[in-house]
Amino acid sequence: MITPMTKYSFVLLNGEQNGLLEKIQEVGLVDITRSSKPMDDNSHALAGEIDLLDGLIQGIRKAEVPEGTQPVVFQGEGADDIVRLAGGTLMLFAESQDKVKTLEKQVRDLKVWGSFDSAIVSKLAEAGVPMHFHIVSPKSFQETWAQEYALSVISRNKDGVYFVVAGEDALPGEVSVPKEDWRELEARLRGETAALKDLEGEIVTLKERLPELEQMRAQAYAKLDLYLAGTTAVPAAEDTIVTLVGYSPAENSEAVEAALDATGSYYLKEAAVVEDNPPIKLKNNWFVRQFEVLTDMYGRPGYDGFDPTPFISVFFLLFFAFCMGDCGYGLILVIIGLLLKKVDSFKDMAPLVVILGIGTTVIGFLFHTFFSLDISTWSIFAPIKGIFLPAKIAGYDGPMVLSIVVGIIHLCLAMCVKTYEQTKNKGFVNSLGTWGWTLLIVGGVIVGSLALVGVLDKELTKWIVIVLGVLSALGIFVFNDMKRNKLANVGMGLWDTYNTATGLLGDVLSYLRLYALGLAGSMLGMAFNNIGQMVLGDGSNAVLWIPFVLIVVIGHTLNIAMAALGAFVHPLRLNFLEFFKNSGYEATGRNFNPLSK
Repeated sequence: MITPMTKYSFVLLNGEQNGLLEKIQEVGLVDITRSSKPMDDNSHALAGEIDLLDGLIQGIRKAEVPEGTQPVVFQGEGADDIVRLAGGTLMLFAESQDKVKTLEKQVRDLKVWGSFDSAIVSKLAEAGVPMHFHIVSPKSFQETWAQEYALSVISRNKDGVYFVVAGEDALPGEVSVPKEDWRELEARLRGETAALKDLEGEIVTLKERLPELEQMRAQAYAKLDLYLAGTTAVPAAEDTIVTLVGYSPAENSEAVEAALDATGSYYLKEAAVVEDNPPIKLKNNWFVRQFEVLTDMYGRPGYDGFDPTPFISVFFLLFFAFCMGDCGYGLILVIIGLLLKKVDSFKDMAPLVVILGIGTTVIGFLFHTFFSLDISTWSIFAPIKGIFLPAKIAGYDGPMVLSIVVGIIHLCLAMCVKTYEQTKNKGFVNSLGTWGWTLLIVGGVIVGSLALVGVLDKELTKWIVIVLGVLSALGIFVFNDMKRNKLANVGMGLWDTYNTATGLLGDVLSYLRLYALGLAGSMLGMAFNNIGQMVLGDGSNAVLWIPFVLIVVIGHTLNIAMAALGAFVHPLRLNFLEFFKNSGYEATGRNFNPLSK
């Protein structure tokens, strides 16, 4: 649900706003309206400080050092010292790593030539006996070359044959004469490696001091937030008075007002209205709150709108489970979700993954599918076989019929929500057109369903349909806009009828994707099972169990990854397009962002 907001208007003498904002920041419950974000010298400096700290923190986290490296104590224990030293250490660490890698490669390249004195090579060239260095592949090297040239093979390996020719030379693969002996480079490498070792110790120290840098970054963010909030003050009365506007949840009014009264500031309090465009804070129970991240992907509702998260929580979970459709895959998702709790960057998403896994396990069990195996044929489940979804419903595939039924319910619920919201915001008289469509479609679905199961007889069904049709026609064609000419209403009603008839059919058929994705995942899993079974045969050969396990494990791992991707995207589409369109949902709100430390 959308939390009601209280609007606070502050009136202060110019220069007093900073003290008030600092008090509000301590409370952490008031969103100060930010009408502008000036990038003056002060805000530029704060933003630059944040960027610097961000870069240092990311660089320290990414820097890899061998396990067991001992920390090196810095000279200077203050936070400013850490910032100053961190930048230089990271730069030197990267340079040292590059130097070590370069020297290691040069040593490897020169070591194949053995030890030699480059000065002697130069003197031989001056005396008319130049030395030519060659590298050719083992297949290209010909042993007969040694009979034609003054050739000496220095070394051989799988990459090539390394040889030197003195004097006249016309052989392929000539390279430039090495400038240094590999032993000289190796000495430099040892020195650079020792320097890198010291830098690794400094990196370990920086990793231990990361909490200090993160705290400094948080403080810089708070300073910037406070400064930008202060710049939204509106000067009045020839710059002697300043006004500020803030919003806080109505449920926190007592705590906020107690803090404000302590400052001695003058303020006006009133309930926020739609015209104020207050920030939106959602208030839901633990289960629904896990799905707020999906709502925020589309956008928060306006202050006079409705929170779609409760509907998303139920139907996204149901649709996701339909698309996965395998209780074995659901158990894997539950395990993944439990493991994600141990990963800091993903632990916020772990509960949602566990919920989706549990839903998939339940629906997959009702679909009697376990890693694409039909468990309804297992003797262990014979006593409860009746709870499994039948393979056929009215002669059609059970999952297909169920996906259509769930889609119709989803759309009918969307239309009911739209009718309720329009009636609440515009009044009953100005919502007669919406009421007409809801009575026609939702009422028709309910009456048709009751007639199919035999609750209503034919005569009563006929009269109910006639009444619904008349009432719906009046709302759709005559009273769809009380301020408009009745003939114009008829024309608009015909246009709405065409759009609704064509759009609604497409919307209903969109839910077939739930059946199609579930079927595709099941068939692909069965294919991997069959391939593994073909390789295994009758199981008498123990060696064949190894490829069987590899095929099944790798196959189902790929299938779970692809199925999870489709099971996330398509249910999201059904909620964002089909449900939001038919419920009239508009994401016009902004997030509640209280000024806090």
